[in-house]
Amino acid sequence: MAAGPTSEVSYAARRLRVTAEMPFDEFRQRYEAAVPEYDPKTFGALVRRGADWSEMVALMDRSAPHGFLRYWGSDVEPLMSLAGDPGPCAAYLMGNHVIIEEMYRYDPDAFLYAPLRPVISSRSGGSTQFSIDQPSLLFASFGDDRITKVGVELDRKVAALLRQLGAPVPPALAG
Repeated sequence: MAAGPTSEVSYAARRLRVTAEMPFDEFRQRYEAAVPEYDPKTFGALVRRGADWSEMVALMDRSAPHGFLRYWGSDVEPLMSLAGDPGPCAAYLMGNHVIIEEMYRYDPDAFLYAPLRPVISSRSGGSTQFSIDQPSLLFASFGDDRITKVGVELDRKVAALLRQLGAPVPPALAG
């Protein structure tokens, strides 16, 4: 069996680290309140009955008031503390499947970077950090202006979320 063609794409990425002037637990609670947990029963019901996409869009609009849902989250501290590493840390997958569809239609590989992967962390009583890779740069790597445009929209949504959380917005997200 002959192997098919392969390709490689090198691209620039930018990790953004935002310092939130509040305790870790408070910031994490604000984040989890602003980015509700994905409910597979509710969304799955639409899939099971083959609902029109407009119903999915309406449900997402109602379910994600700040544009994002949490598809997964993990409290990393208990595991890392076994190695003696200090401080709390929580990792997440957050996204919006209506927005990812706007890229998926052009290239399914957009799922490499969606959902987004924010991390909230703190070190031994220090400041709380919110870290995320800048969406527009991740999605620009596909070389398709239609996908890049959606990545820029995600930059703006992350900026709006940070404002909602009372955190500063990096200039790279402000447009």
